[in-house]
Amino acid sequence: MPPVESAFVNSLRSGIVLADGGIGSLIFQLTGRLASNEFVYEALNLRNPALIKGIHSSSLAAGAMVLTMNTFAANSTELSLAGADDQTTEINRTAVQIAREAISEYQIEFSQQDNRFYVIGSIGPGGDDLEAYESQINALIDSHVDALLLETFTDIDLAMQITESISNRSDAPPVIVHAALDPGVGEKRNWPMEPSEFATRAAAAGATVAGINCVAPWAAADFVESAKQASVVKSGELLLSAMPNAGGFERIGHRFLARANPEYMGTLARQLGDSGASLVGGCCEVHPEHVREMSAYLKSRSSSVSVGASESGTPTDVRDDHDNERRKKNGEFTRKILDGDFAISVEMVAPTGADPKALDLRARMVREFVDEGLADAVDITDGSRGLPLVPPGDLVELIRRRLGWQDEDEIEFIAHFAGRDLNTLAVQSRLMGYHLRGIRNVLFITGDPPKMSPTYPRSSAVFDMNSVQMLRATAGRLNRGRDFGGNPLGGGLESGTQFTVGTGFEPEAINMALELDRLQAKIDAGADYVMTQPTFGDSVLSAVEGFRNSISVLPGVMVLRNAAHAERIAQVPGMNVPATVIDQLSRFDDPADQARVGLELAVDQAQRYRSEGWAGIYLMSPASMGAAKPLLKTLAE
Repeated sequence: MPPVESAFVNSLRSGIVLADGGIGSLIFQLTGRLASNEFVYEALNLRNPALIKGIHSSSLAAGAMVLTMNTFAANSTELSLAGADDQTTEINRTAVQIAREAISEYQIEFSQQDNRFYVIGSIGPGGDDLEAYESQINALIDSHVDALLLETFTDIDLAMQITESISNRSDAPPVIVHAALDPGVGEKRNWPMEPSEFATRAAAAGATVAGINCVAPWAAADFVESAKQASVVKSGELLLSAMPNAGGFERIGHRFLARANPEYMGTLARQLGDSGASLVGGCCEVHPEHVREMSAYLKSRSSSVSVGASESGTPTDVRDDHDNERRKKNGEFTRKILDGDFAISVEMVAPTGADPKALDLRARMVREFVDEGLADAVDITDGSRGLPLVPPGDLVELIRRRLGWQDEDEIEFIAHFAGRDLNTLAVQSRLMGYHLRGIRNVLFITGDPPKMSPTYPRSSAVFDMNSVQMLRATAGRLNRGRDFGGNPLGGGLESGTQFTVGTGFEPEAINMALELDRLQAKIDAGADYVMTQPTFGDSVLSAVEGFRNSISVLPGVMVLRNAAHAERIAQVPGMNVPATVIDQLSRFDDPADQARVGLELAVDQAQRYRSEGWAGIYLMSPASMGAAKPLLKTLAE
């Protein structure tokens, strides 16, 4: 039969959908009791429904859109061991009822109008044969679940038999079939069944989604990368999902560690989505704190508002020589990228505290850049790495005061602008405030999810607008004298802005095809320039080579302080520091020698980018920015 289409499946096809985590491990954490014949987790649906509803509610509050029913072992074989097989139907139906009530109460409490919340019936291994699952499947389907999830199966033949049996029913909901395929650890991992073969068999059995669960995170990532090569996945006949455990032991350097912290699961969720998984969730030890981070990271790949969707034309189509001449007054950086000259921007990270010395240091560095003619712009990050930093606009004003600049800036400031923290109204308001304050160059980024310390109050990620939407709204609306809704600004077109707009690019993105599609969308939205993440390999920028004729590309250059610094940078998502670079730094014991090598590597990169005809460089240096000066002086010679 063809794949079942439904609201749930349509959601999977339109974006990445987040499911909850492991119910069983959370029940154990909350009760302190392992599952047994005397304490059946699934029987809690009847004996302690408040506990199960509380688990679902916490998952919804964390950002899950899909709730997995507490029915994993609610088949007649497993329940008969506890003398509860006569309650199979009631246990399964009640599980669905509890979840629906949790969703309804959540929507009322938080005024949620979004109907894209789904319940899926969990069917785990343990049944002797197809007959053992009949009552469970009937109860879940009669309760109108949005999908059935066969999970943690190692007996693939049985999983396929159950899948085919369900999909042949006229009232069948979508079927998600998961295997617990363990490829082992080490460099040579051997799958019990190749993921692409599993996907092919799942589609043939009638599944709508195939995936993996109850495995280590890296096994889930490898599964998706391999399974997406199956023809049924490439054609769109079959969708992919992944619900790994929170951790697993892996050799990292000289240590055998488990990566089980929430932020790691957040980055993994985004990786799984970028790799092609439509449904992402968790299994054992993935709890609401992990789901919350997963939700934040996935939100950074999407947004809920479509600005200027009715305008199919490219904002750059309406730009003319007059517009460019007007915007060249924004500063030397803008003039150079519009004229095709080599431009240099130096990144400045805003301070977190109120120490005036931090401001003095930054103002002094700006003064030196101006006096020695070392840079064309200073770009100021906007809460990078999800930390609460002084906003870019405020820092610009503080630096101006320190330097006594009143009428005109002596260097162009570029304000990074993250969509993470602001709703659509606030985005336009801040942009208009920037323009009136003379900040006319903005680098739009979707932004990193909030990642404060455990003692910090919870901070929600907004993500109303992503970088593409902010680019389109600014270049295509504000710069044309219109607000985000298409209405004249200030009653006339003369109120239009003249922003120079930039964006970012990850040359080490996991899903390069998707990253390149995003770059093209940013160009179409009106971006004037793109700054890449720091690169360290010679061929890393080959992916963006073809875009150099349509946008000014400034490769990122980072000055590495020492080998330890290089190793930390290598752990940042989207960054790759080759082992050869770390080896070059590690050859020296003296910190001064390591710093010298790091500077030499950065100088070599910068000079090469200029000789190769790139539009400029985006210089990232250590927090003190002191390492930036010798590099810039070398370029100025």
